[in-house]
Amino acid sequence: MKVAIQMDPIGSVDIDADSTFRLAEEAQARGAELFYYHPDKLAWDEGRVTARGWPLTVQRVRGDHFALGAETTVDLDTFDVVWLRQDPPFDMGYITTTHLLDQLSSALVVNAPTWVRNYPEKLLVLQFPDLTPPTMIARDLDALRAFRARHGDIIIKPLYGNGGAGVFRLAPEDKNLVSLHEMFTGINNEPLIAQKFLPDVSNGDKRIILVDGVPIGAINRVPPEGETRSNLHVGGRAEAVGLTARDREICDAIGPLLREKGQIFVGIDVIGDYLTEINLTSPTGIQELEQFEGINVAGAIWDAIAARLGQGGPATIR
Repeated sequence: MKVAIQMDPIGSVDIDADSTFRLAEEAQARGAELFYYHPDKLAWDEGRVTARGWPLTVQRVRGDHFALGAETTVDLDTFDVVWLRQDPPFDMGYITTTHLLDQLSSALVVNAPTWVRNYPEKLLVLQFPDLTPPTMIARDLDALRAFRARHGDIIIKPLYGNGGAGVFRLAPEDKNLVSLHEMFTGINNEPLIAQKFLPDVSNGDKRIILVDGVPIGAINRVPPEGETRSNLHVGGRAEAVGLTARDREICDAIGPLLREKGQIFVGIDVIGDYLTEINLTSPTGIQELEQFEGINVAGAIWDAIAARLGQGGPATIR
């Protein structure tokens, strides 16, 4: 199997936590040939989708975790699998890569780029209002004020942010809504997302990993003392956790759509009884779940990919 990986610079990844590294490691162990390139080296060239990058080998040695072959330009349709794995922000550069990868006719792109583009993580949840906390997406300050008046204690954050960046809790006595609105709207012309604050976040924000629409396990991310955000990027602590009946109800509701749209590796976020995000672009959590549960999550993902290829590849998911 030939596997191309579109990702951020590999030199800075944490080999004990990075999900892309773990996917590459598992593919290599299965005999795959790896090729690595940066998103800005992706191109449409007179009818071909090409990428300039390097043959890649990986090893679990801190400080010496990868080796590159000679830089070269490849036709991505000569590969069996192309991984879309760069991190957000989900901006026009990111969206353009999904359009280019959509032009591939034989390589299987994971996750399927049409639906990564059409289903940003904070927007796909809008299809499941019965599973989510009260939510508003708006740029208009009066609309946001009215939402806050209804719910009192709210979270406000960028619609296309990631990793916990720019997430603010506005308690009823907090007078910073106007200032935050001015700050965010001065940065870009995107709406904001506001949600009713869920006190259960103090007990953790659960990341559930689904493979081809089926949940295979979860980790709990607990916020540091005095912090609302539980993201691992901002100091959250990962701990083992099981799936509740409500978790399975949520997964049963969203799983068929994810499977139908070729979203093979997905991480959803659940706080208490509520679904808050469905992460498609570059979900994480593989290594933490493997460490806690002793299961080969990366192997399950590659098994699902192999099954897709056996069914005819991308024709089954577009």
